[in-house]
Amino acid sequence: MDATRYQAAERLLRHNRAGLVRGDKINPQWDGARFWYTVDAREGRRFILVDPVAGSREPVFDHDRLAVALAAATGQEVNPGALPFSAIALSRDAVGFFAFGSFWSCRLDTYSCTPAAPATVHGPGFLEVPSPDGKLVAFLRGHDLWARSVADGREWPLTTDGREDEEYGATPFAPSVLPNKLGLRSHLPPALAWSPDSTRVLTHRTDQRAVRRTQIMEELPADGGAPRPITQRYAYPGDAHMSQGEFVVIDAATCHVVKARTAPEPMPLQSPIASGWAWWAEDGSAVYFLSQPRDLRSLHLNRLDPATGEVRRVLSESGSTRVEPNQTGAEPIIAVLSGGSQVLWYSQRDGWGHLYLYDARTGTPIRQVTSGAWAVQRILRVDEPAGVLYFTAAGLVAEDPYRHSVCRINLDGTGFARITDDGLHHVVTLAPGKDCFIDSASTVELPTVTTVRGWDGRVLVELERADITPLLATGWTPPQRFRATAADGVTDVYGVIYRPHDFDPGRRYPVIDHVYPGPQTTRVSPAFHPGILGQEAEVLAALGFVVVAVDGRGTPGRDKAFHDASYGNQAAAGGIDDHVAALRQLAATRPWMDLDRVGVTGHSGGGFATVRAMLAFPDVYKVGVAESGNHDTRLFHLQFAEAYDGLDPAAWARSSNVELADRLDGKLLLIHGGVDDIVHAHHSLRLAERLIAADKDVELLIVPGAEHFFIGYEHHVNRRKWDFLLRNLMGVEPPRHRLTPVAPSMDLIVSLFS
Repeated sequence: MDATRYQAAERLLRHNRAGLVRGDKINPQWDGARFWYTVDAREGRRFILVDPVAGSREPVFDHDRLAVALAAATGQEVNPGALPFSAIALSRDAVGFFAFGSFWSCRLDTYSCTPAAPATVHGPGFLEVPSPDGKLVAFLRGHDLWARSVADGREWPLTTDGREDEEYGATPFAPSVLPNKLGLRSHLPPALAWSPDSTRVLTHRTDQRAVRRTQIMEELPADGGAPRPITQRYAYPGDAHMSQGEFVVIDAATCHVVKARTAPEPMPLQSPIASGWAWWAEDGSAVYFLSQPRDLRSLHLNRLDPATGEVRRVLSESGSTRVEPNQTGAEPIIAVLSGGSQVLWYSQRDGWGHLYLYDARTGTPIRQVTSGAWAVQRILRVDEPAGVLYFTAAGLVAEDPYRHSVCRINLDGTGFARITDDGLHHVVTLAPGKDCFIDSASTVELPTVTTVRGWDGRVLVELERADITPLLATGWTPPQRFRATAADGVTDVYGVIYRPHDFDPGRRYPVIDHVYPGPQTTRVSPAFHPGILGQEAEVLAALGFVVVAVDGRGTPGRDKAFHDASYGNQAAAGGIDDHVAALRQLAATRPWMDLDRVGVTGHSGGGFATVRAMLAFPDVYKVGVAESGNHDTRLFHLQFAEAYDGLDPAAWARSSNVELADRLDGKLLLIHGGVDDIVHAHHSLRLAERLIAADKDVELLIVPGAEHFFIGYEHHVNRRKWDFLLRNLMGVEPPRHRLTPVAPSMDLIVSLFS
């Protein structure tokens, strides 16, 4: 085989693909009622200014004239299609920006560029949280929380008693290997929320003193020294202790601390503030937070008085399985209405995800607001004077229950209507005042069209229609959405199928099942952009494979029973039996799918599902590549195991690939980062040891300096994976093509996860 297929596949890798689609993502930077954004147009990067009220969209400035002016002022060469800055500060008659090591102001009447003082002298950095008024930032220093004045750079400590394993604003499970590679002094910004008036900070003191210490070995430290351990607080399922968070409210001026007068909250994996489980009332009079016991079978809404620390339980719900404020782990679908007298509460008690109105003073239900065989996905806006709720919902588009529609309904449960009734999938970005919203509409086949809409659904201004001309030039074709019947013979499951480049229906192609089992997210996005999980499927299709992705029973996004198929049943790996059923149904009408040559691959949870597929269905899956897989639930993180398998050691054992290793019959490649601090490398090592003990053939690649996502090592990992799949599914010798390495950087991280 020549290098053509590898070259085509390389062009579709995540860090390259962004350059093949123009105008599919909008990142608005608001300036009052207006906003600006950048777009990579055919003539190069352009800065666009939008006024939704006026319905206007135009360049912020004349890019050619500004390039000439900046070149004249600096003596540097300036390309108008690649201006040397990515952010701007707007004023009435000028634009400011950092370029060539200085801050510049360019007048828009004369296009003269002069050095200037930046609008903010000490603005927020990547690891800092700005106050709503922009005058202060909060950040971590050591184990304490600090504040800084943006105007003059003055700094002061908000807390002084933090210490190791009792830090303020610390996220309990914060991987450190990748941040250290990027030179970040802290792993994450502090977990905190400013009060609406910018005077107080809500945070928590994170207590990890009793949490299990685990260690991984850094074999090749950056300084070239001897191997050394990396120590983490990392609780296993069934451990007696997990991280705890004590809520505190701090006055930014006086540093006075008010502690919540309640027991610390269990905080096994995420900060409740960072995940949206704790928030300020709009008027700053209260803090609300959600809490759960360890078995997750009840959910409570609590009110914290920031002046006294008093905590009052507002309402609660219990169930026979986990009770969730959102199936996907995204921001809770809950809203406390102004004045704190009523609450919109998300519940799946009728089998779907719907909103209920409660009296916040008594905790009693008033009425069910939404209902039907569909599920609310997000609260967008509550217009209380008009008594109208705006939200997104899934399940209203017959051909694809995963597509989101923008809807409205009166708070009394009447007047339901779909604002977007076009059958497309809609992703909403709210304006700061919620006067309008940015709507990105697409399907897996139809490229994104982005508009600004009013709440009546009217398009105020069209922003972008994604240009996929460069993507099509690679040989890419859009995937086809399909519906199949699950292994139970009753339930519908959905997925996508990618055809190989230069597809010929007269040929037979090997098939790859690209897997991720959830249960906290779906594998297949209903949008045109395939997301972090979906982009590799396009790459494998470029190599000449038919690629299939399926969301089986147990994954989220639909009714509660569909999701609950994973409760106590992670061993099903997101419905691998449903994948097998779908493959057979697809092949029945597509003779070009060769089910005698089926492979499977996935990363992280997908690595687990890859091996589980080969062990559970050795007659179907003949070849697998499992990356960073969590192969033994008993030694994985407490939060994931207990949330989805419950407090049941027998279920954890059933989810262990190690216990089933003797079933392996196909060809398997295990790949793991040597310093993976999310899923430790011993998961793959334990599985490999058990396979060797059973005298099974297995290949193992440990990448010594790599973390969970192989950042900086993707070129080698991808090539080894491709080589393995081509040799064992196509029976061909791969080309001697080497992929171009990509150095770790913040821009790379953003491109991978956006």
